[in-house]
Amino acid sequence: MSDIVKIIKYNLKIIFGNRFVYFLGASLIFYLIITGIALFSGDDVALEDAYYQLIFPGILLVFFPTTFGIQNDEDARILEILFGIPNYRYKVWLVRLAIIFIMVYVMIVFFAFLNNFLLVELPVFKMSRHLVVVLILFGSLGFLFSTMVKNGNGSAVFMVVVGLALWFLHGFLGESKWNAFLNPFGIPRNVSASLYQMIIFQNRLILLSVSVVAVLWGLINLQKREKFIK
Repeated sequence: MSDIVKIIKYNLKIIFGNRFVYFLGASLIFYLIITGIALFSGDDVALEDAYYQLIFPGILLVFFPTTFGIQNDEDARILEILFGIPNYRYKVWLVRLAIIFIMVYVMIVFFAFLNNFLLVELPVFKMSRHLVVVLILFGSLGFLFSTMVKNGNGSAVFMVVVGLALWFLHGFLGESKWNAFLNPFGIPRNVSASLYQMIIFQNRLILLSVSVVAVLWGLINLQKREKFIK
């Protein structure tokens, strides 16, 4: 058990480039700002509003470790080690992605509990499960772009563009199953609850499928050793 803890701690240092505490703090501050605005605005916060309120701190938390992962490895001077042992790099990055997503889920559960106490009563674990699916999508795309661009800043630009494009399409796609930001707690009036639950189920399958493809594509890109080792 102690070895597993040491492995997680070591990978967290590499993943966040020794800036783990700063990004946790930034995510918490961002959450508190949004919550403070909601508290002092005087408006009632609905369940569907809480969903969007929680998703943005989660995106901030998953953004850095996935898009800057390879750059952090280069800064830590361990790329030669990762690429020098056959298939080792795949195992390392798969473990890291698992650590990132588990950590993000834990933080989202924590934020949801705070929301339950401060703003509106909500199904904490159900909402966290739905949110983490979207965050896995963004994390997987961040990892994919990092293997294509090989630079944290360039990958970040790609992710910002993709995120803004998906948010822009959110208004046009509405209740479509292809909407990455589809809100499972905002049931439209012109759609029955059972039909909407089916749309949500299909939407989550699509998001998870795209995430799996993105991770596999990124792992395939890691085969091109010469792209990363100069």
